[in-house]
Amino acid sequence: MNCDIFESLSCVRGVPVFQALSDGELSVIQFIIESNYYNKGQQVFREGEESDALFVVKSGLIKLTQCNAEGKQHVVRYLFPGDYFGQFALLHHKQNNFTAEIVESGSVCQMRRKDFLPLLEQNASLAFSFLMSMSEQLQQAEETAGVMHMFEVEKRLARLLVKLAHGNKSGEVNTAQRQVIELPSAKKEIAAMIGTSAETLSRKLRKLISVNIITLRNRKVEIIDMDSLLRIGGYK
Repeated sequence: MNCDIFESLSCVRGVPVFQALSDGELSVIQFIIESNYYNKGQQVFREGEESDALFVVKSGLIKLTQCNAEGKQHVVRYLFPGDYFGQFALLHHKQNNFTAEIVESGSVCQMRRKDFLPLLEQNASLAFSFLMSMSEQLQQAEETAGVMHMFEVEKRLARLLVKLAHGNKSGEVNTAQRQVIELPSAKKEIAAMIGTSAETLSRKLRKLISVNIITLRNRKVEIIDMDSLLRIGGYK
């Protein structure tokens, strides 16, 4: 199903490689964007399949998983509304490195390479803007990867909790009221996402509980002191 003009522009504007494009350049690509609704448990694509599209999460929650050397799946990251994946598939023939599974039912916008490349061939301005933006994104990704590697476990955990609480909503994080979130997977998978062990994750969670920043009951986390969590995460 095609997105309407406002939905399609909203989808692509949030993707960094398209943010530098003018309204005129964006209007050229709005007609090749499709939107599909997925139910919980469905897969958008599987690891090893050919990657041929850019996807933007319009609503719901998606988890990206990857098989390790032993064949066991682990969670790489979660994608919230406004998040995207597969932008490099618009230019290259490659296989998906992850499996994308729907955790909360919702809609996903997509733009396929077979539809996008002809537009680049026909519009030199669009091609130049897109390639310049792609180059900038590669540089930023390298810098971000270096910084993330240096983050302590506490900071990575705090950032994950803030992300789960705030998603990709615009505006500042609400610090005036308590927020309750549910961890979307087991501790072992959450630990893998932030590059630590399940034991270390449990220890860091207990530390946040002891200083009255959060409470934890089963998978439900209540954030009592969002200001402190933001400071630990390096947002303040």
